[in-house]
Amino acid sequence: MSELTRLSLSDAVSRLRNRDISSVELTRAYLDQIAALEPTIHAFITVTADRALADAARADQQRANGDDRPLLGVPLAIKDVLSTTGVQTTCGSKILAGYTPVFTATAVKRLEDAGMVLLGKTNMDEFAMGSSTENSAYGVTRNPWNLDRVPGGSSGGSAAAVAAGMAAGAIGTDTGGSIRQPASLTGLVGLKPSYGRVSRYGLVAFGSSLDCPGPLTRTVEDAARLLGIMAGHDPLDSTSMPVDVPDYVAALGGDVKGLRVGVPKQYFIKGTQPEVDATVHAAIEQLRALGAEIIEIDMPHTDYSLPVYYIIAPAEASANLARYDGIRFGARVDKGDMWDTYKATRGEGFGPEVKRRIMLGTYALSAGYYDAYYGKAQQVRTLIKQDFDKAFERVDVIAGPTSPNTAFKLGENVNDPLSMYLEDVFTLPASLAGVPGLNVPCGFDSQGLPIGMQLFAPAFREDVLLRAGHAYQQSTEWHKRSAQVKI
Repeated sequence: MSELTRLSLSDAVSRLRNRDISSVELTRAYLDQIAALEPTIHAFITVTADRALADAARADQQRANGDDRPLLGVPLAIKDVLSTTGVQTTCGSKILAGYTPVFTATAVKRLEDAGMVLLGKTNMDEFAMGSSTENSAYGVTRNPWNLDRVPGGSSGGSAAAVAAGMAAGAIGTDTGGSIRQPASLTGLVGLKPSYGRVSRYGLVAFGSSLDCPGPLTRTVEDAARLLGIMAGHDPLDSTSMPVDVPDYVAALGGDVKGLRVGVPKQYFIKGTQPEVDATVHAAIEQLRALGAEIIEIDMPHTDYSLPVYYIIAPAEASANLARYDGIRFGARVDKGDMWDTYKATRGEGFGPEVKRRIMLGTYALSAGYYDAYYGKAQQVRTLIKQDFDKAFERVDVIAGPTSPNTAFKLGENVNDPLSMYLEDVFTLPASLAGVPGLNVPCGFDSQGLPIGMQLFAPAFREDVLLRAGHAYQQSTEWHKRSAQVKI
């Protein structure tokens, strides 16, 4: 990893503004890193090298002319579930192979308008369904900290790209933990914004009431910079909230003295890797040492998050993925007859995990079962949200582990869907409640694998969340360690 690819996004912005480096120089460094590591890591589905160098040259010229946009010349990677004009968007699926959108997702467009250089589209679990990035139709992604381990998912490609120094930062999406969990497993900061904070327009839907685009970065400050650009109301998205966007970077300056940190007993459970439990407790004690008040809280409906999520999310997915039939969208396996074409297209185009969730969701929505499953799950979802509402009457943020385990071995959970689903047990509640969640690196296990602490705040209070995460990060050195990829 070169000196340039070790820079945080904020450091890169500073050096570009000071003319210490050029965007072309920085972009070439990342493209060289991609060329060296991509055959091993497989973080990308599409690398846009020619476009990136052209964008970088343009950015350097614009800066020479006085342009000083917040991301001018900064190379980023985008998860391949966000639409990009003229660049293939596959969602990790055969059924969208070769699909090139004619529009760009609002979140990506705002980054482009801020001056981003696009390095490429990152690998992911097919249609964002998975916790390991082993469900991609384009091959598995490996964890830069240990090539025999998963990087988490479904935004594993985005996480691996940043952790391996192949991008200054990356955008992922989080439906049930798909930014926070891979951030934890790869030693990064990962932020799931409040539902409605960042536009979903141009995001290929998995669970429409859950999906949230957000950043994966090396530092909390980097995440604050990206969120400030991506966030804000979008008239193209009916779920986008017309809520003011604060200056997240400016909000990082405060300390956490007097901050009330809630610790739910339901987040420290039997089955959690002991090193994860001990390390996260130590991180919470570090917040206490910084002046925060630690308060034990009760969130009694947490245990229902897993079954509730795996009813609601597949139900929404079964509806969203109905459009991929070989007639309206995506690839087509022509069998002459409409129904044979429909069955062949979906049968060959979707992978096993997507098929599993479509079947689960269709069953939950079917006549005679809707009230018993989907309707009941929505009622319990309300109780889970009320747990957060009551907790935030007593505390400012909530802290706990992000993942019950460090990165597991490739193939370890592929044939055990329940074990795979359990990897998201601590991230699902915030997704169901629509509140923001932040992963911050807080240590390593005995095998040198990263461990993350997760923080939650009330809806649309990302400023409080980022301030707490930044204060913790500034008092520790965990985020300064880099994965050393051996190829």
